[in-house]
Amino acid sequence: MHILISIPPKYSVSQAVGFIKGKSAIAIARYVGRKKNFIGQSFWARDLYYVSTVGKDEETVREYTKPQEEEDGRIEQLKKSRHPKHPMT
Repeated sequence: MHILISIPPKYSVSQAVGFIKGKSAIAIARYVGRKKNFIGQSFWARDLYYVSTVGKDEETVREYTKPQEEEDGRIEQLKKSRHPKHPMT
């Protein structure tokens, strides 16, 4: 997974990554229908991530991630068309 984010200076990289990992694990658990979250379990690998600053290369990184984002959107639309929600839900 590639994510391009801007972190305000008052937060450390580890705080931001921890927040993203925690919130995404909860969202995924809810999406797959788990009634309880991953308390006591690990969804993401612990302390495993790579971070780099982009500075003047930000536009290059954006161009690299943009096709991936577009493909994700295309796949999501395809899934929705194959599995439309019931009108009563």
